This record gives sequence, C-alpha cells and structure tokens, in this order.
Amino acid sequence: MPTIIFSLKDLNSLLHKKISLHELEKLMEFAKGEVENYDEQTDEVTASLDDTNQPYLWSAEGLSRFFKGIVGTETGIPELKLEQQREEIVVDKSIHPIRPFITGFIARGPQITDYMLKQFVQLQEKFCDNYGRKRRNASIGLYSFKRIKFPVHYKAVNPESIRFVPLEFDRPLNLKEILAEHPKGKEYGHIISHHDKYPILVDDAGKVLSLPPIINSNDLGKLEISDTEFLFECTGMDEETVNLGTIIFAYTLADRGYKIEPMRMKYPKTETITPVISEEKTKITHEQIKQLLGLELGESEIKKLLEKARYDYDNGTVTIPPFRGDILHPFDVIEDIAIMYGYDKIESQPMQTFTVGGTLPLQDFLDKVRELATGFQYQEAFSTVLSNKKLINEQARFQDAGTVEIENYASEIYSVVRTTLIPILLVLLSKNKHIDYPQKVFEEGIVTRRHGEAVIDYEFLTLASTHSLVTFTEAKQAANAILASLGMKGEYEELDHPTFITGRAAKVSIDGTEIAILGEIHPQVLENFGLELPVVAVEINLTALFGMKK
Repeated sequence: MPTIIFSLKDLNSLLHKKISLHELEKLMEFAKGEVENYDEQTDEVTASLDDTNQPYLWSAEGLSRFFKGIVGTETGIPELKLEQQREEIVVDKSIHPIRPFITGFIARGPQITDYMLKQFVQLQEKFCDNYGRKRRNASIGLYSFKRIKFPVHYKAVNPESIRFVPLEFDRPLNLKEILAEHPKGKEYGHIISHHDKYPILVDDAGKVLSLPPIINSNDLGKLEISDTEFLFECTGMDEETVNLGTIIFAYTLADRGYKIEPMRMKYPKTETITPVISEEKTKITHEQIKQLLGLELGESEIKKLLEKARYDYDNGTVTIPPFRGDILHPFDVIEDIAIMYGYDKIESQPMQTFTVGGTLPLQDFLDKVRELATGFQYQEAFSTVLSNKKLINEQARFQDAGTVEIENYASEIYSVVRTTLIPILLVLLSKNKHIDYPQKVFEEGIVTRRHGEAVIDYEFLTLASTHSLVTFTEAKQAANAILASLGMKGEYEELDHPTFITGRAAKVSIDGTEIAILGEIHPQVLENFGLELPVVAVEINLTALFGMKK
C-alpha cells in the first residue's frame, strides 16, 4: 500500500481548483485511497492508496490529473505534446544479457524547487520499489542536463575498470566496491552482482552518469535546485514496465509545465523513440455493463463516465490512457464505470438463490488423511507453495516433474511452483538437528506439475522420518498403514530414482496407476542438506487416491 506526502495547496494549484480537505477525502475514495493525516502548519497531506496497479496516482501530479476528470475541469485522455527529438542514447550490445532495456527523454521548463524535487524523488522511489520490483524490472535516474555531453552511452564494463564518486560519498570507488560499501549497493547489488560485467551510463566525454540500477554519480548524476533542464532515463529487465515508468514521468513533468523532448534509443540493430505513447483500445458492450453492474446506461452516459475516468470513448470502443498499465480486460474498464457512477447509487438486489455452506468431499478426505498421519505420530508442517529449482533438482536430485517457473519472481528462492514436498521436509529436518530423535514429520499440500500445455494442481501427502535405525521397511509400513486405513492396498515395484538409494526405493500402484513413491534418501542428498542420520520418505498423490476412493 503506497503512502505519499504532498502539499494541499500544491494539489489545488495543479488542479486549477481550490478544494477543501473534506473534498479531498471524498475524491481519494475514487482513487481507492484515503487521507491518513493533514498537518495544518506544514500543509502536508499524507495519503495511502490501496491499488498497487496504478502507479501514476502515486504523486500530486497524477492525483490532480485524475481528479480533474471527476470535478469536470478536464475530461478524456490528456494530450501529451512532444517536442522535436534531438539527443540520443547509444546502447552497446554488451548490455543485452545484463539489463537490456532503456528509455529516456529531456525535460525543459521551470526551475526545480526543493518541493518539486522531493515530489519527483518520491514518485521515482515508489515506482521503482513497488511496481519496478525493487529496481529489478525498472529503475529511474534524473540528471542535470547542462553538464552532459551527448550522446549518452549505455554499456556493460568490467566492474573494476571504472571508478567514480557515487552520491552521498566523497571518494571514488570502482563498481565492485560500490556494491560492497555503498548503502544502495548493499541493498540492490544482488540485481547485477552475479554478472561478470556491470551496466554503466556515461556521456560522450566518458564521464559517469550512473551505475544502474544502484546509484548515480555525484557529478553528472546530481540534479540540483534551480535546474531548468534535465535528462530522464529508465532501465530494467521488463520492457513494458520501463515504458510505463517513462510515460508516467513524462505526463508528471508535463503537468508541472515542462516541455518533453523525446530521445532516440540507438540499439545495435534497431532504434526507438521514447517516450512511447501507446493507443491501446478495448471493446465494451451494454450487455457486459448490465451483467456486471445491473445498470442500463445509454451511450452518452457511458461516454461521460469514462471521460471522467480519463478514458476516451466512441461507440463501444474505449481508448486507454497511456499511463494506465493495469487494464487487462474490458471488465477493468467497467469497474471504472462503476466507480464513477458511484457504488452507493447502485441499488441492491435480493438474493435469488440460497445454499448451505459445507466442505468439499475432497477436503473431507484430505482432513481424514491428515488425522491418520497425526495418529501415526507424525508432526504436521506447513510451507509455501513456491520453491526453487536448485533446492528441488540439485540438492534433492529430484527429477524434473514438469516445473512451472515464475517469470518475474521477487526472489530466486521463490522462483518456481513446487513439484514435490520431499525437499521441503528435508530442509525442515536439516534445521532441527538440535532436536531429540526420532523425528517424524509430514505435510499435506498442493504441488503443481506441467503436462504439455496443461498445468495441474495435485494434493500430495509426504511423510519423512529420521533416526539412527530407520530403514525402507518403516517407509513401507507407513504407506501400508495409510492405504489400509482407507480400505485400499497397493502393489510395490522397485524404483530407480536419484533422490533415493538404489534398491531401497519403490513406487506404489493401484490398478496400474502410480499413486506413491517411497524409499531411503540417498547419502549424497543427505550430505547436500547437512543431514547426519538416515532419512526415509513417502510421497502419496492424494488427488489420484481420492479419485479411486470415489
């Protein structure tokens, strides 16, 4: 939930209309936010916004642009006038595997005040940390234009080959030293530290602007009060996020009276002019509006409501504002129609059907199995559904069972959806070596596996036991006990699996369908997890078992 601070007087100036604190509180409801505090002495408003998918609202400029539509001073998509492109950023091919995307533009206008600079930095930090995934997907830099010799060059270099003085420091450091010593290097260095080369922005005279996405230089990378011209750039791993951050800032500065001069991004084989002003469109119908909202609206009313929300509309076709990156479906647009219409004005309807709540048969079955495992003196564990390939495939040596990977993960530790629970229980046992033995643990939960184009969730039960005398027999006894308690019996067949010791592992089938694997964990796997005593594990596919039970 982003929280921003701005001046009420400044918001009124941007809005070209004086509103009271009470009126602001009402307007914030349209932005899915609220005023948390107002300091009369400083005129500072502290506001929080619940929607993390609309970063253009995380500034006084963005809020004023949105509020203009509601109060009627300006409706529809605001025009962003672009000047003639003159400068360029030359992108070297060496940067592609490290941090491939960059955008930029020049802003020329009024002198930057201390308050304006704080507002720009606030939006910069909120966007990069929240929407930009802690600077991985996107990070933004602002630079004083007057000291830069164009074109600017974006490339990858040996981390020990360049030295510069970073912001807030008084001595030069090489790029590796910045990651080790500078506070921002310690916080964000993991984004680039695993590469042999690091990204760098330098001007045509070889002076450093910044080490993206870590820190600007204390020379060219320092934006100063009273500057009237400056360079904006955004780099990142996700092109869509980089473009969105750029267009949001372009609109923000235009709202402040700056003229926006595009820049050419000159890649080795192509070039683009940024900021990119998209004109995405979507279709909505009267039937969809009635289905979702229960409202029968005419064309003129739909047009009025959407233009209040800063869209353009013409006969069923909605043009989405360039600074909105959250519109994925026509229903998203219809939600904005409801907001502008007013939820309090939509009449409630009586319930048409009545049902009695209850658990699904599958859940009753799962609960019964969990009770059985507890009755067999196994202690229950709970873990997250996200894991990583290193843990599953390397440490546990578990064969790839159709791994679903997260495209834009926040941490490599949680970069895939788990395909087995065995490695998770091994981690648990490794962290409890100081506890008395024997140790018997189990977890019942979802695992996800890909089968061709299909991605399927399964409910699994996994049990693990460790003590000095544990053997395959104990694992088989546990599996037999579970199946027998459910009135079922399995057929055992020797299993060759890297996670288990050869000759001491088996798969269990019922009527030709494999429903479980079990065995003694391989010594190499035990060593990988730092386990000193033998371990046996049983993993049962409860989804398959439930289907047979039915």
